[in-house]
Amino acid sequence: MDKDDMRIETKATHIGQEPDPLTGSIVAPIYQTSTFVFPNVEEGAARFRGERDGYIYTRLGNPTTSALERSVSALENGEKGLAFASGMAAISGVIMAIVSAGDHVIADECVYGCTFAFLTGILSKFGVSVDLVDCSDLAKVREAIKPNTRIIYFESPANPILKMVDMEGVSRIAKERGITTIVDNTFMSPVFQRPIEWGIDVVVHSATKFLGGHGDLIAGVAVGKKDFIDHVAATTQKDIGGILSPFDAWLILRGIKTLPVRMKAAQENAIAIARFLEEHQGVEKVYYPGLPSHPQHTLAKKQMSGFGSMIAFELKGGFEAGKTLMDSVELCHLAVSLGETSTLVEHPASMTHSPMTPEARRAAGIADGLVRISVGLEHIDDLIADLGQALKKATGY
Repeated sequence: MDKDDMRIETKATHIGQEPDPLTGSIVAPIYQTSTFVFPNVEEGAARFRGERDGYIYTRLGNPTTSALERSVSALENGEKGLAFASGMAAISGVIMAIVSAGDHVIADECVYGCTFAFLTGILSKFGVSVDLVDCSDLAKVREAIKPNTRIIYFESPANPILKMVDMEGVSRIAKERGITTIVDNTFMSPVFQRPIEWGIDVVVHSATKFLGGHGDLIAGVAVGKKDFIDHVAATTQKDIGGILSPFDAWLILRGIKTLPVRMKAAQENAIAIARFLEEHQGVEKVYYPGLPSHPQHTLAKKQMSGFGSMIAFELKGGFEAGKTLMDSVELCHLAVSLGETSTLVEHPASMTHSPMTPEARRAAGIADGLVRISVGLEHIDDLIADLGQALKKATGY
């Protein structure tokens, strides 16, 4: 069967997961090696010149990481994938492969804290200017474009408030000007959203999260057109060196086999928790695109096939109430990261988004009392019971 005809559940279990042709092992082997032996000098030189296929050195490519790259590319319906040592390595590697001194980048005002720090701090050291705008407002995106704009970057849904961006609309604007669009699809994974299908040029993920899914690795991936991904591999990835180890690539391949099942199960729990929170007297506001009350619920239904398992909410009583809740949960873990089998709660303003200034957080809509929850695979009754007792302590309700 052609991979283009496969459903995503089939892609997840077969593409990049082929049995080993040498031994017949149904699980792909881990090529845990730093270097590869050439049969002769001519072959080695030809590989370095790019005239012949073959592996040279694991920083330049490895069969296990290549298998992962085929897998994520197929899941995102892209031409080629590239694996990195972390999500930030993927984001920075892709951006730095595009921009030069004097260029301009547009980014959404609500992004992950370390992405914010990279965009507003590190890029400026190299003469690249960045404007943060509300990319959900297409008029503001148009207004922010300059003659030297090279990139429009955003997350959709955005971490942590789950704001969405009209990917088709932004893509149309960018293509008119020859601007590259980059979307962080970590929150939805390709199970529920595939930005390339909406005209986006490059998709990045923190593969630490849903793709790996078990909280035992750090990784990132990028997917896009073959020529562009080859350019990134030959420049910023090769020469800065943010490569993924073969063992971690193998762990992600293992996680991807169950990705569709995990995403759907966690989403089922998240929908129930979002409804529970929305109806709770002690909760001020719930951010979840699967709720009809979400201001972009219609857009969510258009460009996503599911709503995911990330929720954010604010309590009556603000930060102190949120702190009490997070200190009172027993089953949920107080920890950053997301997309694991266990449910995690965290405080964005003091944790994941602490690199942002208070002014930047306010502009992005990240309240000091906001709580983010990554819903896991526990039984829903147990999760609601745990959140219920913590809410009682935090709000009195």
